[in-house]
Amino acid sequence: MLDTQDGTSPEPVLFVPGMMCDFRLFAPQMQSLAAQRPVQFAPISGASTMSRLAARIAASAPPRFALVGYSMGGMVAMELARIMPERISRLCLMNTSPLGESAAQAAFREPQMIAARHGRLEEMLRDVMRLDYLAPGPGRLAMQAAFVQMGMDLGPAVFVRQSRALQRRRDQQMTLRHLQMPVLVMVGAHDRMTPVRRHELMATLIPGAQLQVIADAGHMPTLEQPQRVTAHLRDWLGEPLMLR
Repeated sequence: MLDTQDGTSPEPVLFVPGMMCDFRLFAPQMQSLAAQRPVQFAPISGASTMSRLAARIAASAPPRFALVGYSMGGMVAMELARIMPERISRLCLMNTSPLGESAAQAAFREPQMIAARHGRLEEMLRDVMRLDYLAPGPGRLAMQAAFVQMGMDLGPAVFVRQSRALQRRRDQQMTLRHLQMPVLVMVGAHDRMTPVRRHELMATLIPGAQLQVIADAGHMPTLEQPQRVTAHLRDWLGEPLMLR
């Protein structure tokens, strides 16, 4: 493992995935970064509220760490930043949203959960990760298939728990206003699930945040454009820490 310039060990990086995703979502980034620093994957499959998911991660996380949260994992990351900012050295929020669930969105999830419980999980996964949420081109079929495979491996019970957590999530805009750490906001240019304009809002709310829009990527840039995402993460990890 490499040391930092001041002689200390580099901070570990904790990766938090999106809804119905596992470690395969971050495989290119974790494999690349592991040569220089500890990396850790934090699943979000075991609870039905953001606060409980955050508490589970906090219990097993290093004392202080860099945090990468994607989509639903970004929402969990914001909850971690709200309850224990002193343990997070830097934060990356990818393809996510700080907004609470609207009543219409919450209602839309109910028939999805019923369908998933009754043998239609694959159909619901394709509905969650629609092709038009991904970058145009033939590669979007492979990206959707990768998402569906991860989701099928996790199963319908996880789909229901995560849907409940999304329904009950809080608005985190005030949390973003109070962040005092290097923050990278990243999104695929073609993401229609959590669009670029929402990330522009996030970057405006967060003091000193950097915004990176990944060309030729949609809602799964870690797999659509893995090298570009990894390069941005390396730059972010190399930034000096801000004093609290």
